[in-house]
Amino acid sequence: MAQVTLTNVTKKFGDFTAVNDISMEIEDGKFTVLVGPSGCGKTTTLRMVAGLEELTVGEIRIGERVVNRVPPKDRDIAMVFQNYALYPHMDVFNNMAFGLKLRKTPKDEIKRRVAEAAELLGIESKLKSKPRELSGGQRQRVAVGRAIVRDPKVFLFDEPLSNLDAKLRVQMRTELEQLHHKLQTTTIYVTHDQVEAMTLGDRIAVMRAGIVQQYASPQQTYDHPANQFVAGFIGSPAMNFVDANVVGQNGSSRLQSDGFDIALQRTAAEPLPERVILGIRPEDLAGPAADEPNTLRIHVTVTEQLGHSLLVYGECGGQQVVASLDPHSKVEVDSDVSLTVNLDTLHLFDPESEATLI
Repeated sequence: MAQVTLTNVTKKFGDFTAVNDISMEIEDGKFTVLVGPSGCGKTTTLRMVAGLEELTVGEIRIGERVVNRVPPKDRDIAMVFQNYALYPHMDVFNNMAFGLKLRKTPKDEIKRRVAEAAELLGIESKLKSKPRELSGGQRQRVAVGRAIVRDPKVFLFDEPLSNLDAKLRVQMRTELEQLHHKLQTTTIYVTHDQVEAMTLGDRIAVMRAGIVQQYASPQQTYDHPANQFVAGFIGSPAMNFVDANVVGQNGSSRLQSDGFDIALQRTAAEPLPERVILGIRPEDLAGPAADEPNTLRIHVTVTEQLGHSLLVYGECGGQQVVASLDPHSKVEVDSDVSLTVNLDTLHLFDPESEATLI
């Protein structure tokens, strides 16, 4: 195991900057997730750690060693790709053992490592099977097992669950979490799925346009987003954003617009601008309630019954809003309802810079 340190790492492809001046420390034994939309630079960052892409500027260390010019095979890392890249003519045992054979590992050691990894992953009965005889989840386990037998300092995962169906993704996500708990190997995991990021990561780096917007624990990222982009990306359903006017200042501020007049409970470090973006998570709305101050009045356009909750979509002052309510709430389409706002969890953002104000 080893700490991975990125210092002012930049990657350019011609005039295009894919990764822009990233610095972060990935602690020894921790599970770190790089998350963001397509094209944000997360896979390019992973490939630079792996040695599959050269840095334009900056430094990468694995442990105490600078690896900028170290070939991938000498970095003591193991990578699991989005496609499993299994050899179709080889059985599971030989797929898992292939890398060890290239390194001329003794046969007895290969057998021991493959057997241990197969038992850990629950595929010991499949060692003589070919990839075509396996399910998608079993193939993914073989790809992970091929990485485990290497006993590397660092695991690198590039969207390994994206080819699986929804139910299997949840199952494999749980298995990866259990696996990391047992092995405690430093892990860097790339995904565009914020649910995977929140459930798997000890820390998550939210990326946008090649820049790390926030690097923190999942709960810190959820509770205290660095900016409007992070707030909107983390959480499902996504945070609601509505324009608001600030009336008064700290201690007696109110947020007003068509559809609401809300007291501001939290104070800002600096005076607030006259106009802000109000952020409210769907789960921080409740109701229906009486039409009174500190409620959000919406015109309901769609409802979705999920069993554990009722999603209510509507318009507030011409802006789209979604609320996650008690599943037994009495809300009808094309009606007007007032929803109670959790005043302790409101977020305010600067409409120009998108920076968090509160």
